[in-house]
Amino acid sequence: MSSPIGGQLKKDTLGVPSVIFFVMSAAAPLTVVAGVITIGYGAVGVQGLPFAYILMPAILAIFAIGYVAMSRHISNAGAFYTYVTHGLGRPLGVGTAWMALLAYNALQVGLYGVIGAAASVPLEKFFGITAEWWVIALIVWAIVAILGVLRVDINGRVLAVLLCAEILIVLIYDFAYVTQPGPDGVALTTLNPANLFGTEGGFAAVGAVLVLSFLGFVGFEASVVFSEESKNPKRTIALATFLSLLIIGGTYALTSWAMSVATGPGNISSEIGGLLETGDEVAFIFIEAGERLPEVFVDIGSVLFATSVLAASISFHNTVARYTFALGRERVFPIVLGKTGRRSGAPISASILQSVIGLVVIVLFVVFNLNPVLQLFYYGGNGGGFGVMLLVTLTALSILFFFRKDHRGESVLARVIAPVVSFVLMAMIVYFAVDGFNDLLGVEEGAPVSWIIPALYPVVCLLGVIYALILKATRPEVYQSIGLGANSSTGIAVQTKVDAEPAGVPSHR
Repeated sequence: MSSPIGGQLKKDTLGVPSVIFFVMSAAAPLTVVAGVITIGYGAVGVQGLPFAYILMPAILAIFAIGYVAMSRHISNAGAFYTYVTHGLGRPLGVGTAWMALLAYNALQVGLYGVIGAAASVPLEKFFGITAEWWVIALIVWAIVAILGVLRVDINGRVLAVLLCAEILIVLIYDFAYVTQPGPDGVALTTLNPANLFGTEGGFAAVGAVLVLSFLGFVGFEASVVFSEESKNPKRTIALATFLSLLIIGGTYALTSWAMSVATGPGNISSEIGGLLETGDEVAFIFIEAGERLPEVFVDIGSVLFATSVLAASISFHNTVARYTFALGRERVFPIVLGKTGRRSGAPISASILQSVIGLVVIVLFVVFNLNPVLQLFYYGGNGGGFGVMLLVTLTALSILFFFRKDHRGESVLARVIAPVVSFVLMAMIVYFAVDGFNDLLGVEEGAPVSWIIPALYPVVCLLGVIYALILKATRPEVYQSIGLGANSSTGIAVQTKVDAEPAGVPSHR
């Protein structure tokens, strides 16, 4: 293995398609279609959901204008952590890193809670196997752990196969829904903006839909995490980010509209609402497909639903490992976490730590007999998604400050307009999320879990800030290397202008 300080990820490994596969696998299209979109229709009852999936990628694309502009000047696996460091100062940067680790761990480990339920149907139908959820979770955990220490391009190939199959089955279902429509025919009602903004629930209902639609895009931001391993990163990251938003948004908008065509726009909320009462909302797309397609397509869909969860687990594992690696390389975390494999170039130590965390959580849920789907997957997914909202919002502000003193050849759109607009819009979505978090979790208003999960992030951020200030006082050479990425490999801090206050752009020369 390489030197623990400044371990190098394997460069020039990933092209645009590979980065897209990582991003879209994290978004888990089939899981979102079967779970998030159905919940949006059934629980919130807003007919204009498909338009929300047109609106949300547009909002995120505005953010991405500044995001990829910043990526052209900073290439670091720490992504959000590094960007906030260079825009708003080292203390808040470390606080952001801690929030990112909490959010992505919740998303990645939370998937182990649903894989048992996702795989149970095909296992029983095709093999007659009935297994406890934790047995299936441990098998998936082992697969993810092994892939995590292999070359990143191997992970990319696995994700490519799983994702292409996943998208294909979704499109086949969409085709069946539209060519064999419900009682209202091929109606465009749900694509009308008025059916989103003119809902009976008013502003609160629109906010709930926007929050749910954002959850379907969690993972799009991970493109920058792979910048150090990408071929021609300045071009690759920009293309991968915008293409991912276009493909994901197009898939969700098309599918959510096609689902409404299958039942009729006026019936979809009530039909899914009935399934919500029995906890069978995930079965909706398979029920509708089964009425229109041979049974083999439903069977394939049930298998791909399970592999969708597996693909998302692989993608998020790689993301978390690289955040941890970035902190280890800069000695904010123990330097052993900054190690990479000589041949694989993978963040070995960080990946192993991530696997240990996943194993511990699975064991704890078994020992204390907790509900894996509700308390691990559902709470973890919503909690992690909320954390990513905060990270996107904070990063939008960081981009503005990063370009404040040095325009670096970027347009006023990239360095001012896009960051300001995206910050305001994302701040509104964060407000909606906090205000209606009990609805997202499906618990009563005031239930402890509905405020504990959102409150974890500012608490963790504050702890990170305090830790950074302690480093400044006790280990100034480590403090000075925060945010330098591969430049910290010399073990000697390169003096920059990154300070406790947002002081503009650091020098990398």
